[in-house]
Amino acid sequence: MPKTPPVVAARQSTNLVTSMWAALLATVLMILLVWSQAAQARGLPDFTELVEDNAGAVVNISTTSAAPESTSRLQNLPFDERQLEQMPEFFQDFFRGPGSGNSQGGRAQPRQSMGSGFIVSRDGYVLTNNHVVEGADEIIVRLNDRRELPARLIGTDPRSDMAVLKIETGDDLPVVQVGKSKDLKVGEWVFAIGSPFGFDYTVTAGIVSALGRSLPSENYVPFIQTDVAINPGNSGGPLFNMDGDVIGINSQIYTRSGGFMGVSFAIPIDDAMSVFRQIRDNGSVSRGWLGVLIQEVNRDLAESFGLKRPRGALVAEVLGGSPAEAAGLQSGDIVLAYDGEELQLSSELPPMVGRTPIGELARLTVLRGGNEMSIDVKIGQLPDERGAQTQSPATPADSSLSLFGLSVEPLPASMTDAQGISVGVLVADVQGGPAFDAGIRPNDVITEIDRKAVTSVADFRNIAGNLAADRAVPVRIVRQGRALYLVMKP
Repeated sequence: MPKTPPVVAARQSTNLVTSMWAALLATVLMILLVWSQAAQARGLPDFTELVEDNAGAVVNISTTSAAPESTSRLQNLPFDERQLEQMPEFFQDFFRGPGSGNSQGGRAQPRQSMGSGFIVSRDGYVLTNNHVVEGADEIIVRLNDRRELPARLIGTDPRSDMAVLKIETGDDLPVVQVGKSKDLKVGEWVFAIGSPFGFDYTVTAGIVSALGRSLPSENYVPFIQTDVAINPGNSGGPLFNMDGDVIGINSQIYTRSGGFMGVSFAIPIDDAMSVFRQIRDNGSVSRGWLGVLIQEVNRDLAESFGLKRPRGALVAEVLGGSPAEAAGLQSGDIVLAYDGEELQLSSELPPMVGRTPIGELARLTVLRGGNEMSIDVKIGQLPDERGAQTQSPATPADSSLSLFGLSVEPLPASMTDAQGISVGVLVADVQGGPAFDAGIRPNDVITEIDRKAVTSVADFRNIAGNLAADRAVPVRIVRQGRALYLVMKP
């Protein structure tokens, strides 16, 4: 039998060792992969016990209200027709129900809606959203054990979109544990329990995406933004943290389709409980009031006012008879801090003021003329909504000046009488140039340039003629009754 040459034997031995090492390496990699997946699974939160402990205090809310004299198919539906058209046919039939398309015999059908809520006291107080029960003639609360109970509306607060209900059972009710929304951090896990699309006790989870969000419709609520799936029917339901504490009330979603798109907003429970206690004890809600119109400080405004970076809230207008006017606050002031708490965004100021007790002194740190100063303001009570102000288009007249690409003329008496604007010049026309680029438009009223009051066309001429050619300049205008600061650049 021929012998294997030494070289060939060595090669075979090397190949065997290589194969053994490759197999061992593959085994190690497989073990590491399995271990990594197991570790990742262990790292994900488990909501099972939290849901079991808290689902009993979450309720489904359905309302019925009489149909108006003139009704349409949309008014008979719990959701808008455009929202329903985005859903599968099964959902459309489910929500429309039999006979909801065209009312039988031409008679309008009662309107129905649905939402969620949660019990905060053993004697039956329930929190939900104002828009869930608004205009309802009958409110029914369904508990986790399927009992259906009539609810009495204790009070609402449209500014925060909150409503307080009361149910009577004669038994102690399960309640949620109320947490502290001020302790929330961006990135932490949260979950919601509610009735999206009418499916009771649905659990969705996600993380806190942002804090202190300001929405155009609710300036006094610093919303919690999450990526928790919230859909029609979730409104009014609780948002929990991983300790099982309620830290928010699910209120709004950002959507273009009628369904969840990854962004939802909740009312912080700290603010919600303050509203609840006031409604329960007083029947209404009082908020602190400063009496200013503010705007965001962008990069251009920061530069023109001498700030190193954008921050704070720029006072565009001080309302007459307000606490701010009594304290000496002026348009053009930039509020940098409120009671020692620095402001990064203008949207942070209204909630701070709103939470301040009526009659209490608040210290504002403001920037005026390039210098910081402190102003103490005695906070008043926020009045009812004022009617929207409108401004009639001005009658064109001969312009007397053309600077920065705009033409101005004296302020007509009709505008001063109708809008109460005592000083300024009317923008008659705007051509291309610094004024147009800044956003100044015809019929705007210019009341201030570079922190100097404009009382006439002559004032405007003098101030504009002395401006530095290489510096951005703040310009205060009044547009449709609202004051606004813009920045003209050379």
